[in-house]
Amino acid sequence: METDRLEIGKSTRRKAAMRLLPFVFLLYVICYIDRVNVSFANLRMSADLGFSDRIFGLGAGIFFVGYLLLEVPGALIVERWSARKWMARIMISWGAVTIGTGFVHTASQFYAARLLLGVAEAGFFPGMIVYLTHWFVASDRAKAISSLYAGLPAASVVGSLMAGWLLGLHWLGMAGWRWLFVVEGIPPMLLGAITLFYLTDRPREAKWLTEKEREWLSEELAAEAVAKKKARNYTTWQAFGDKKVWMLILPYFIAHVGAQASIYWIPTFIKRLTGLPSAKVALIAAIPGVVGIAGMLWNGWHSDKMGERRWHAAVPLICAALAYLMLANTHNLAAAMTLLVLGGGIVYSYYPVYWSMPTLLLSESAAAASFGLINSIGHTGGFFGPTAVGYLNDRTGKATAAFWLIGMCYLIAGGLLSRIRVQNPQQNAATELRADAGFATEN
Repeated sequence: METDRLEIGKSTRRKAAMRLLPFVFLLYVICYIDRVNVSFANLRMSADLGFSDRIFGLGAGIFFVGYLLLEVPGALIVERWSARKWMARIMISWGAVTIGTGFVHTASQFYAARLLLGVAEAGFFPGMIVYLTHWFVASDRAKAISSLYAGLPAASVVGSLMAGWLLGLHWLGMAGWRWLFVVEGIPPMLLGAITLFYLTDRPREAKWLTEKEREWLSEELAAEAVAKKKARNYTTWQAFGDKKVWMLILPYFIAHVGAQASIYWIPTFIKRLTGLPSAKVALIAAIPGVVGIAGMLWNGWHSDKMGERRWHAAVPLICAALAYLMLANTHNLAAAMTLLVLGGGIVYSYYPVYWSMPTLLLSESAAAASFGLINSIGHTGGFFGPTAVGYLNDRTGKATAAFWLIGMCYLIAGGLLSRIRVQNPQQNAATELRADAGFATEN
């Protein structure tokens, strides 16, 4: 009986991973390409439209103002209604807005397009975190979130390669940066339609699992939920007041100031450091993504293996901070490019481990709401980062101050995370619950 249950557990976890993780990875790749393609478009767009660094920085950051509006409601909709329907709505609407961005001519139109894109995409990321908690037990969660978050650096790679090609086009009298938005707005609309048929909301609805596998996964997740409630049986509003939720929000916000400043400006940093053509700049900008994919997958795997979270989240931030602070004081081109690539890539490794931490605290609607709260407040840093870099660039005429800003944000965020202890309070309770029910516990 015990051996049979272990085998059922292994086959269920394997099937869930193979069925869901490649698809959610693909969705996040497309999501992030459409969010940050403006960073590559800016290699030509600002010159064509007469935008200053300050205008571009504000437009890049204003995305997050719209993004804040539906984060918490979006996560709750996934928890209480349907992930596949909500995700399909999000992707179709953000694809349409992305295409529309290709036709802007003024700063006001640019701001409006970025604001609408944020509104359209809001709820996607916390909704996907909630969705993964419906399918993966706590011991597999950092790996699962790594697979989702690997879409972020992968999007950097794919987006860079596409930008290198599209920026050189001039079809039908339209500049290549306009085609960048138009072409990259089509895939999310197609994937939105596919999502309606491919994703499965809950294990009990999964026809691709056997009946015993559906029962095993539902029982394991139910045991975890009961154990979490035993430790913290919070309502949504009580979750918003939990001290550890707010302790997690602060470093995420600070890290996001630096991360979004880096992501939206790194192609421009590379162009100004090297003086290379836009197509070659786009190819170089793919390298941090390659570094990020490797680091993210390894760090998530190692964190699950060791059962340790805070240092696996803090160390990548501290390493990225050192790279940017050294970059601010480096005048050798080869050394500067190496530090820029390393700093831009290493930081990705912290994300999946960080996001496994709040999943240990709460369950159901309280967890969904807290994920949305963390992401929405944290992403306000995405407004301040790109905007601040645009201001500093215009004010100083060089990138040194921006490098200091990014490096200090990473250093402070890493230091704060290193002090946060998020234990797994439900583990012992879940073990006792399974033992009382006569079930074996799998490590």
